[in-house]
Amino acid sequence: MNMTDVFNGLGHFFQWTFTFMKGLGNAPNVFFWFAIVTLIIIWLTMQARFNKAAKKNNTLQ
Repeated sequence: MNMTDVFNGLGHFFQWTFTFMKGLGNAPNVFFWFAIVTLIIIWLTMQARFNKAAKKNNTLQ
């Protein structure tokens, strides 16, 4: 087995993967969009809570 076989194998694997993903359509994009928005909302909520606690305890924000 040489490096050409390894790279050809990777190429075939990625072609198969992208063929599968093409069948999913726009669903992965929508999923990642909702996941990112959800995580940003959680992060901002926690940050607001930490800032409120820091102000109450007179510590660093």
